[in-house]
Amino acid sequence: MAEVDQVELVNMGTYNVQDAKTRFSELLNLVARGEDVVIAKAGKPVARLVKIERPTKRRLGFVSGRLPDDFLKPASEEELQLWQQPLISSTATPSSGR
Repeated sequence: MAEVDQVELVNMGTYNVQDAKTRFSELLNLVARGEDVVIAKAGKPVARLVKIERPTKRRLGFVSGRLPDDFLKPASEEELQLWQQPLISSTATPSSGR
């Protein structure tokens, strides 16, 4: 959750609940232009309307360079057996002879 200090709240347009209900479309237009709007109840700020920033398009992929041509081919039986073996820790210590 973003924090807003009291000075920022004063600089934002603050509207009481009744005024906000009456002017809701106008307040949404302000928000669409990038202004933040604070809604107050009994003089105390309780909500803030902010513009939703659309996420930028990201390029898919996380591997740099090129993948081998056979990257998506099915695994061989030997590879499957290796994959299904239980993991053995390389830091395992020999049992204490109990």
